[in-house]
This record gives sequence, structure tokens and C-alpha cells, in this order.
Amino acid sequence: MKNHNTTPKKDSAAFLKVSPIFQKIIFGLLTLLCLSGFISPPVALLMGLVVANLSGHPFLELNHKATSILLQVSVVGLGFGMNVNSALSAGKEGFIFTVASIFCTLILGFFIGKWLNIEKKTSHLISCGTAICGGSAIAAIAPVIKSDEKQTSVALGVIFILNSIALFLFPAIGHWLDLSQQEFGLWCAIAIHDTSSVVGAANKYGAEALQIATTVKLARALWIIPVALLTSVLFKNKSSKIKIPYFIGLFIVAMLLNTYVPQIALVAPYLVNIAKIGLTITLFLIGAGLNFSVLKSVGVKPLIQGVLLWIFIATAALFSIMYFS
Repeated sequence: MKNHNTTPKKDSAAFLKVSPIFQKIIFGLLTLLCLSGFISPPVALLMGLVVANLSGHPFLELNHKATSILLQVSVVGLGFGMNVNSALSAGKEGFIFTVASIFCTLILGFFIGKWLNIEKKTSHLISCGTAICGGSAIAAIAPVIKSDEKQTSVALGVIFILNSIALFLFPAIGHWLDLSQQEFGLWCAIAIHDTSSVVGAANKYGAEALQIATTVKLARALWIIPVALLTSVLFKNKSSKIKIPYFIGLFIVAMLLNTYVPQIALVAPYLVNIAKIGLTITLFLIGAGLNFSVLKSVGVKPLIQGVLLWIFIATAALFSIMYFS
């Protein structure tokens, strides 16, 4: 079986030539700054991008595993600040939007890929990442279609670049359009790719937006399973295992405990604060893994496909939420 790398191939080179020790000191100080709780997730992402391109990431080979674990733990921690009844209401409202947006995005992605003459597997990975939950969806679908390292890396590169933009762009648009907490939470859950950027943008917008966005996004992530099964049929591959996001179950347990076990209220605020700090560090690490070589490796056509799909899903979701929800 081929080894499928689930992170974009990154060059550790940076603009400033600094010693490995000094590189680690800079990285360590910025990580401590994120741990302080005084840095917001978007600022942490920006700090990561700056350090990646100036001094470099001294622990680049560990970056993907660290971000994956931190994100999952942080999402579970956020569950201690949420109520099951409110989450069910939000999930119910987002269900129709979720189903419609996923399948429309996959279909449109297929035709855009054909139009731009993008390699079939790369195109499908970008479409799945845009339609469901970014890098997690790509990591789950890549072994199903047996994509090679370059195909997977290009798709992840596109998604990571657009996620970084979304974290700053969406809250600004939300405030400009005067979206309610509910509207913004639903919109960013549907239109932003990765859970990390969804939670980061929603957290910046407000507590209600955060609860709605997190619930809808995690419910959306479960669509990895049917989409992976459909993909295995389309690509005539029935032997690959599907990666199921099991941490969503722990998130649900956290919500249930917070709703029905009164004693949890004593520690829940602390767990939520720790989770938010964990998210901040996650976004710092994601930024620190995105240097200029990622942009170079992606190529123009896949990036165009990603941007066109993103504009479609963001515009269609926003219009539907503002006028039909």
C-alpha cells in the first residue's frame, strides 16, 4: 500500500537564516504567548504565518500530528460550554443547508475540474475538502481514491490557504452585513472548510455563533462517511478503510455532561477556557506550517478551482440563510 501523506509538502527554508537554537527560542516564546490567553485565534494564525516565512518552523515534521490532536481535544473541551437542546435546534436548522451544499459543491467541483483540466483525483479531493470539513475530509478520502503524495498535498495546500483567509474575512463580512449570531454561526459552519477556522471565526463573532457553528460543523463532518462510500464506488475501490471522526462522539458526551450533570458547571468554564487556548495554539501551528513553498506547490488551476467552489458555497449559503432561514 502507498504511503499517503496528509500534510502539504513544505520546505523548512525561511527568509531569515537563524541558528536552530534561536529558531526554537522564537517558536517557544510565541507558543507561550498563545498559551497566555491574551492572543486571539486570528492573531495566532498570523503569528504562525510570519514565523514560518521569516525564521521557520523548527518542529515541522511533528506539526500535522500536533495540530490534529490539539484540535480534537479543543473541540471536545468546547462541548462543556454547550447545551444539548440548543445544539439539537442548531443542528436541525443546518441539516437541509448541509445536505444541499455538500452535493451541489461536489457536482460543481467535478465540472470545474473538467473545465480546468485538473487531474481527477486532485479535483475530487479539493471538492470534498470544500464540501465537508477541509483537511479532515481530504485525509479521509485520499486513501479511498489511492491518491499519491502530490495530489493530496496540492488539495491540502489549497484548503489551508483559503482557510487562513476565511478566518479574517468572514467576521469582517458578518459585521458589515450585520448578521445575527445565529446567521453567522450557520454561515461559517457551511462555508469555511476546516473546523479550526470555523471555530476561530465564530469565537471571534460571539458565544452563540460559536455554539451554532461548532455543532453544525461537527454534524457536517459525519458526512465524510457517506461521501467516502460514494467515492469508493465512483473510483471502483472497495478495499480501503474509511477514517471516522470518533472525537465527535466525545464532543457529544461533553455536551450531555454539561446539560444533565449539575456538578460539571463548577469546572465547565475552566475547561472551555483551556479549549479556547488550545484552539489558539492549533491555529498558530497551522500558520507556522504554511510557508511560501506551499503556494508554489499548489499551482494556479487547483487554486482557481478551490476559490470558485469557495465563492459558490459561501455566496449560496449566505443568500439562503439571509432570505430563507
